[in-house]
Amino acid sequence: MRVHFIAIGGSAMHNLAMALYQKGDEVTGSDDVIFEPSKSRLDRYGLLPNEFGWFPEKITTDIDVIILGMHAKEDNEELRKAQELGLKIYSYPEFLYEHSKNKTRVVIGGSHGKTTITSMILHVLHYHDKKVDYMVGAQLEGFDTMVHLTEENDFMVLEGDEYLSSSIDRRPKFHLYQPNIALVSGIAWDHINVFPTFDTYVDQFRIFMNSIINGGALVYNEEDIEVNQLAEATENPIRKFAYNTPEYHVEDGETLLLTPEGAMPIEIFGGHNLSNLAGAKWICQHMGVDEDDFYEAISSFKGASKRLEKIAESDVAVAYKDFAHSPSKVSATTKAVKEQYQNKRLIACLELHTYSSLTGTFLKEYKGALDAADEAVVFYSPHAIEIKKLEAVSANQIEEAFNRDDLIIYTNPEEFKKYLYQKDFSNSALLLMSSGNYGGLDFDEVKGMI
Repeated sequence: MRVHFIAIGGSAMHNLAMALYQKGDEVTGSDDVIFEPSKSRLDRYGLLPNEFGWFPEKITTDIDVIILGMHAKEDNEELRKAQELGLKIYSYPEFLYEHSKNKTRVVIGGSHGKTTITSMILHVLHYHDKKVDYMVGAQLEGFDTMVHLTEENDFMVLEGDEYLSSSIDRRPKFHLYQPNIALVSGIAWDHINVFPTFDTYVDQFRIFMNSIINGGALVYNEEDIEVNQLAEATENPIRKFAYNTPEYHVEDGETLLLTPEGAMPIEIFGGHNLSNLAGAKWICQHMGVDEDDFYEAISSFKGASKRLEKIAESDVAVAYKDFAHSPSKVSATTKAVKEQYQNKRLIACLELHTYSSLTGTFLKEYKGALDAADEAVVFYSPHAIEIKKLEAVSANQIEEAFNRDDLIIYTNPEEFKKYLYQKDFSNSALLLMSSGNYGGLDFDEVKGMI
């Protein structure tokens, strides 16, 4: 099959491109800009475009499938040419459904935890040499790509993102998968540029639960009020399996999970991650992994890339970086690190980087999100606000939103770096939370300060 990617440089898109290349398809693509690590990874497979930009002459009738990324706009020249030629155009979730429509589809959804839960499931299956197709939103140890496709595997494990599929397909991605087995971890308002009200956002999860095929299974977090209400209310003829946070305790900076065989040390920590583990266990059992085998495998799970990822540790300090940016994720992550390192001073740094987090009306959702930190820092770039064409946000607004008088606020990347570089991290835990990089922070330099 000959496949052309419009906007090949995206995180999911370039991984799908590599997966199809590995499967034996002929793959080409275009993009106007490609950042690392996508650029190097595409180059390694010979899939990096020779030059950046859109080239309608690349679009010809001998292309079997066009895969359209979210980065490409409706007026994209290559997209228009493909439409004129009547070529088959898929968004990447639509393509993944087409690939997996004869497989058992396992879809992991939720405002938070979906990448970690999907990663846990894949880690356990990989540990026990159970081969599945998959798509996950983070790089995992032992996995070459974030997407893997075959003709022969029976299962397809999919991380179910609620964001839109493409510029010409405005459906949330997870509405397209029609799962046989689904999980919902939690609901906390996000993506306000697409879902302007909380009710509109919650509706997307109601639709997702109703998209589970008849006789399928829903695994859900009963501790989340919204999830529990939706699960109980759905009239979809499916089986329901509730989970909650298992018993655990922390001793000397180590988390011990209570299992039927006794307390077991695990690499991950934090109540939210223990909840994620409980959900992953249910899914793995539905996929044929018994409880003992699950525990054996999960004990070595260190986490997904950028999800509470330890980047440095010394005799006196430790540093983590995390993708957390929404209020619920920031709160859960901050509490988790404080619980794990109760005897250390927690310095939590958050970058407000996303559209939602830089919107004045949404900022109030962050109230109390950094309360678990001994020292709390917020960084944001006024330039980023300008690029996103949002109203200016003041330091006073941020301080009021977080409801913390001692909040430290930086808007200049150099001043934030100076703050970090001059800091004494003795007996401290440093937590860096962002979906960006604080205006150019070198994380390798941070490692050297710990």
